[in-house]
Amino acid sequence: HGVSFPRICFGYPLSIAFIVVNEFCERFSYYGMRAVLVLYFKYFLRWDDNFSTAIYHTFVALCYLTPILGALIADSWLGKFKTIVSLSIVYTIGQAVMAVSSINDMTDHNRDGNPDNIAVHIALSMTGLILIALGTGGIKPCISAFGGDQFEDHQEKQRSRFFSIFYLSINAGSLISTVITPILRAQECGIHSKQQCYPLAFGVPAALMAVSLVVFIAGSGMYKKVQPQGNIMVRVFKCIGFAIKNRFRHRSKEYPKREHWLDWASEKYDKRLIAQTKMVLKVLFLYIPLPMFWALFDQQGSRWTLQATTMDGDFGAIQIQPDQMQTVNPILIIIMVPVVDAVIYPLIQKCKINFTPLRKITVGMFLAGLAFVAAALLQVQIDKTLPVFPASGQAQVKIINLGSSNAEVTFLPDLQNVTVLPMESCSQDVTQLRYIEDIQPNTVHMAWQIPQYFILTCAEVVFSVTGLEFSYSQAPSNMKSVLQAGWLLTVAVGNIIVLIVAGASKLSEQWAEYVLFAALLFAVCIIFAVMAYFYTYTDPNEVEAQLDEEEKKKQIKQDPDSYGKESEAVSRM
Repeated sequence: HGVSFPRICFGYPLSIAFIVVNEFCERFSYYGMRAVLVLYFKYFLRWDDNFSTAIYHTFVALCYLTPILGALIADSWLGKFKTIVSLSIVYTIGQAVMAVSSINDMTDHNRDGNPDNIAVHIALSMTGLILIALGTGGIKPCISAFGGDQFEDHQEKQRSRFFSIFYLSINAGSLISTVITPILRAQECGIHSKQQCYPLAFGVPAALMAVSLVVFIAGSGMYKKVQPQGNIMVRVFKCIGFAIKNRFRHRSKEYPKREHWLDWASEKYDKRLIAQTKMVLKVLFLYIPLPMFWALFDQQGSRWTLQATTMDGDFGAIQIQPDQMQTVNPILIIIMVPVVDAVIYPLIQKCKINFTPLRKITVGMFLAGLAFVAAALLQVQIDKTLPVFPASGQAQVKIINLGSSNAEVTFLPDLQNVTVLPMESCSQDVTQLRYIEDIQPNTVHMAWQIPQYFILTCAEVVFSVTGLEFSYSQAPSNMKSVLQAGWLLTVAVGNIIVLIVAGASKLSEQWAEYVLFAALLFAVCIIFAVMAYFYTYTDPNEVEAQLDEEEKKKQIKQDPDSYGKESEAVSRM
C-alpha cells in the first residue's frame, strides 16, 4: 500500500527527474520573489529602510522556523509525498496573493499612479508572505529526503550524485531567478498609469510554483512512498524532557550522581537512544554561536541591496538593477566550491596545516566579519556623494530668483533674512538657459560591491558546506533530521538577531551599523574558537558498534544456548 515500483533510467530511478525539476522551479519561485522583496517594501509600500529590513528578516526567519513543522507533519502524520503536495498548494496560493497585492490599479481610484488604500496592499502581501513561509519551509526538509527515499540501499553512489545534482538545481534556480525577476520588476506596466512592474516580478515566480506542483504530481505513479515512521525529533525531546524531570526529582544528596545528566533517562529509554542524543546535543551545543554568521550573511538581500540603490549600475552595455547584485553570490558559489575543494584545501594540506572542520567554520565567521568591514568602508565613500536630506521634523525650501535684482527673504519665527541672488534669465528674453542639477546621479559604481560579495562567498563556502558535513560526521545517521532542524534554526535565529540589533542600536549612520555587526561577529568568532579548541571529535559508527557489542554480550548472558545454536546455524550455511 502506498508503494509504487520505480522505473529505472541509466541506473537511476526515473522519478528523481521530476524531483529535480520540481526543486529548480521551487527555488526559482522563492529566490525570485525574495530578490525584489525589500525594494517592493521600500518603493511600493513606501516603508523606510529600517522597517523594510525588519519585515524582510522576519519573513526569512519564518521560512527557516517552519521546516521543523514540515518534518513533524511528514514523519508523524501525512508522509512526505502528501506533505509536499498539500504545502505546495498553500505555497502557490501565497505567491499568487503576493502578485495580486502588488497591482497598483486595484485601489488607485483617482488614477494618480499611487494606491489610494495602502492598507489593502499591506494586508494582502503579509498574508501572501505567511503562506509562502509555511510552504517553502514546510517542504524544505521533505523534498531532499523524499529524493533520497527513491534509491535502494545498494545505490549509495547514485544517491550521493543525486544530492550533487539536487544542490546544483537549487543554485541554478536561485541564480536564474535573481537575474530575471529584477529585469521584470524594472519593466513599466499598469492599466491607468505606468509603474514598476511588481505584479510581473511576483507573478512569474507564482507561475513557476504552479509548474513545480504540476511536475511533482505528474511523477506520482513512479515514486517510492515510504509510510511515516514517527519522528525521531519527538523521541529526542521526550528523552531530554524525561532526563531533566527525573534529575530534578532525585536532586537530594542521597542519590548517587550519574556520569552525564542524560543518564537520568535510562529508567525509561534504551541506552542506544541516550547515547545518540548525547552525540546530537554535543553538536547542537556548538551551534549556539553560529546564528551570528547568518545575521550578517542574510543582509545581502536587505542592507546590501539598499546600499546598491545609492550606487551607479551602468556597466556599459548593460544597466544592472540594485537587486541583481545579489547574483554575484550564486555565480561565485558555482566557481568557488570546486576551486576551494580541488585547489585551496590540498594546498593547505601540503603546508602541513591541520585544517579541521571547526577551524574552517571559525575562518568562515572571520571572513564574514571582514566582508562587513569592506561594506562599511564602501558606505563611507557612498555617504560623501549623497545629498543631505531633511531629517524627520525638518523641511527643505528651495527659492529661485528669476528677477534681475536681489530678493530679500525673511524666515519666521526667528526673522532670519536671506538674500537670494538673481538668475538673470528672464531679463535677457531667455537668450541664456542655465541647467541646475538639484540631486546628482549616483556616482559610486556598483562594481565596488563585488569585493564584499567575494569575501562573503568565500566565508559561505568554508562555513556552510563544512558545517553540515561536520554535523553529519559527528552524529548517527538516524539523527540527521534533528541536526538539519538545528542547522536551519541557526539561520532563523540569525535573522531575528538582525531585527534586534538593527532595532536596538539606533545608529544613524549605516557604516556604523556594518562595523557593529562585524565587531559582534568577531567577538562570537573568538568564543567559537575557544569552544572548538575544547571539542573532542567522536566517531558515531564506533559508538554504535560498541553498543551492538554490549547488546550481543547481554544476549549471551541471558540465553547462551540459543546464541550458540544461532552461530552454529550461521557457520553451516
